[in-house]
Amino acid sequence: MDLVLRATFVFFLILVVTRVVGRRELSSLEPFDLILLVVIGDLVQQGVTQSDYSLTGATTVIVTLALLTVATAWLSFRVRRLRPLLEGEPIVLIADGHVLERTLRRERLTRTELEAEARLAKIGSLGDVRFAVLETNGRISFFTT
Repeated sequence: MDLVLRATFVFFLILVVTRVVGRRELSSLEPFDLILLVVIGDLVQQGVTQSDYSLTGATTVIVTLALLTVATAWLSFRVRRLRPLLEGEPIVLIADGHVLERTLRRERLTRTELEAEARLAKIGSLGDVRFAVLETNGRISFFTT
């Protein structure tokens, strides 16, 4: 039972941390970020299982995390009010060609990064963009006029 409680705590801790870190940072992992994730994974494993290296312990933790993942997906699907908390909401970054600077700051996104994303979408100027939306997966969708 201790393993289930530890896995549940870690699951919700990771959920909160990913919300705090922000979707943009998670969508563009640098090599350091990847290494950091591997280290965090190892620390999570040590914190959850402590010194239990048994097959039963590993199975218990994996099943608990899988069930929590399915449960949060189901809750997000069935309970509309929980969806923004569990998945986040798309955020408008550009409206009618005007960059929403305040929103960029809140999402810790620079204008230069937004311009780079526009260039990758083959858009020459942000003024040509009718709407740009930061999606829940961290990608930016552009709608041109």
